[in-house]
Amino acid sequence: MSNELPDERQETPDERDDRNLLELLQELRVAGLGVQVLFGFLLAIPFTNKFSELSGGQQEAEQDTLLLAALAAALLLAPVAFHRILFRMRQKEFLVRSANVLAILGLVTVGLAVSATVALVLSYVLPGLPTVVITAAMLVLFAGLWFAYPLSRRR
Repeated sequence: MSNELPDERQETPDERDDRNLLELLQELRVAGLGVQVLFGFLLAIPFTNKFSELSGGQQEAEQDTLLLAALAAALLLAPVAFHRILFRMRQKEFLVRSANVLAILGLVTVGLAVSATVALVLSYVLPGLPTVVITAAMLVLFAGLWFAYPLSRRR
């Protein structure tokens, strides 16, 4: 049984898939750009003079955060590659469903990467308990705004 509401637009399944794909690709453009900026920031950190001042744990955290951002980029950009490879192969419904799953996983990973970046920066400028509390608050904020609240509206 589908979770979708009845279609009040009176569009064909192909028209719905076209619209859903366009909406999804537009959302991925926005999210993809943000994660690329974050990734660039994280790529630059090891090449700064201050990187050697970071503790071993902070350097490892930067590497882990960089990998999270790379994973997020891969997940958010994969639907674009799918679209190019499956172009005109009459697999749009598969593409929309797959891209939706990848986008959700990408957003989870972006939320983790942004929170980890906040933790990394705060661990340098405001070490200790404030870093832990603020990072936890960021995680709760992303989980609440991006997932818990929208999921509560599905019921």
